Amino acid sequence: MATSRSRTIDCDQCGRKNRVPAAAEGTPRCGNCHSPLAWIADAGDRDFAEIAEQAKPYVLVDLWATWCGPCRMVSPALEQVAHQLAGQVKLVKVDIDQNPRLAQHFQVQAVPTLLLLDKGEVISRTTGAAPAPALRQWVEESLAVRR
Repeated sequence: MATSRSRTIDCDQCGRKNRVPAAAEGTPRCGNCHSPLAWIADAGDRDFAEIAEQAKPYVLVDLWATWCGPCRMVSPALEQVAHQLAGQVKLVKVDIDQNPRLAQHFQVQAVPTLLLLDKGEVISRTTGAAPAPALRQWVEESLAVRR
């Protein structure tokens, strides 16, 4: 099932606004300066495979809930990490209350639960909120083990 959802992302290099689809081949680049763009998408039970499991870059999954205070605190930090690691990771956000099958599949016991996926395989997992520098360090250390 093809998804038509997209987000508008400002290029961190030139400031140009770009429409970035939730699912696509490769990684998004700015239409103006061709720099890598942050790739941030929402996914659910129906389209998670297309948006997250089939993505070429590593995928940082944020399993969160609307009622969760720490989830709301970590969301901007995760978006900051997605911008800092543009071209290397894709941030996919999943509301577990709206998508219980994914919560069950990933055995979510607490939120936020953060996963790092490589072609759908969980390569690292953590729970709880953390500041952007700690999240970036977790992602980079997890990726360094894979390379």
